Amino acid sequence: MFIKQFWFPLLLSVVAGLFTVLGSCITFFIKDFKRSYLQFFLGLSGGVMLYVSFEELLPGAIRDIGPFQANLAFFGGILGVMLIDFLIPHEYIAEHIHKDAHDKKLMSAGVFTAIGIAIHNFPEGVAVFMSALVDAKLGVVLAIAIALHNIPEGIAVAMPIFYATKSKRKAFWYSFLSGFAEPAGAVLAILVLMPFLSAAVLSIALAVVAGVMVFISFDELLPLSCQSDGYHIAIFGVILGMAVMAVSLLFI
Repeated sequence: MFIKQFWFPLLLSVVAGLFTVLGSCITFFIKDFKRSYLQFFLGLSGGVMLYVSFEELLPGAIRDIGPFQANLAFFGGILGVMLIDFLIPHEYIAEHIHKDAHDKKLMSAGVFTAIGIAIHNFPEGVAVFMSALVDAKLGVVLAIAIALHNIPEGIAVAMPIFYATKSKRKAFWYSFLSGFAEPAGAVLAILVLMPFLSAAVLSIALAVVAGVMVFISFDELLPLSCQSDGYHIAIFGVILGMAVMAVSLLFI
């Protein structure tokens, strides 16, 4: 398999990662952050990821390599990202949104959030790359889902750093570095998996990706999106995300 076949999957992972930077840029224009915005977009992203995982990724792997191997890879993906999450907790904007702007802990909170998000973004970059390598349409759908939830991640990184330093440049670069982990994950996938790529390996990778996406949805996106009284907004986002993906898979 030649390297020219990798440019589009790699491009998708770069674009998805850059949406973290978009979130940081939005921070500079938000005077009164409304939690309902965050709830809707996280719910939307969760709905997309769940629908794609159970409608496309896992069924495709089961069809190609059989239920035993596919499910083994699926739950392996869940356990792998769960281990990462336990070792390095993932912080979101909701944990910083009410802190005093002059709190000296804001800077360290932003830095550690950036590190945590970067590590969590790494397997997402692999997921986008491997999905697009198998099916460009599937890669686009997954990149859209990840890009949507990268926006609040960018806000989570930039907001505490911006308020602590009053520097848009520092807030921007920290979010850029955390988002850059996604294409870095894609590059690692190229370097490590290229010698072993086959139809079976790609199918296993898709099942692993499905497990990663399901865990991210249930552990991070949906619980956070349903916090507070506005959980109906989040549920609407989940349903809309599923509906949009159902339609897009028919026409993309």
